[in-house]
Amino acid sequence: MFDDRSPIYQQIADKIKDDIVSGVLQEDEQIMSTNQYAAFYRINPATAAKGFHLLTEEGILYKKRGIGMFVSGEARQSLLVQRRERFFEEVVDQMLAEAAKIGVPVSEIIGRIEQANGRDPE
Repeated sequence: MFDDRSPIYQQIADKIKDDIVSGVLQEDEQIMSTNQYAAFYRINPATAAKGFHLLTEEGILYKKRGIGMFVSGEARQSLLVQRRERFFEEVVDQMLAEAAKIGVPVSEIIGRIEQANGRDPE
């Protein structure tokens, strides 16, 4: 599951975020404890705890004392907003900048998108 591209605790946080966005984890659903997570993935519990801490600081998870960690009610919507913004910044804006450099008109890009979505360009 883990690779060398980023710290393991960040990969843990990203995996939980992906599970929330995709619907695997639902609002107010309890997630594995840090010890369960550490045992399952064979990592140090402190590493798992650091990933969970990041998510609580972002408001993605919340803690019920003595019970465990849960997905916050606003987590999915918040993550979707963040990912949409990142998508436009990292994908669309860069694509449009490259298209402008090489002389591809926006209308041609729109036509391709419509074609890929099964609609005939107008």
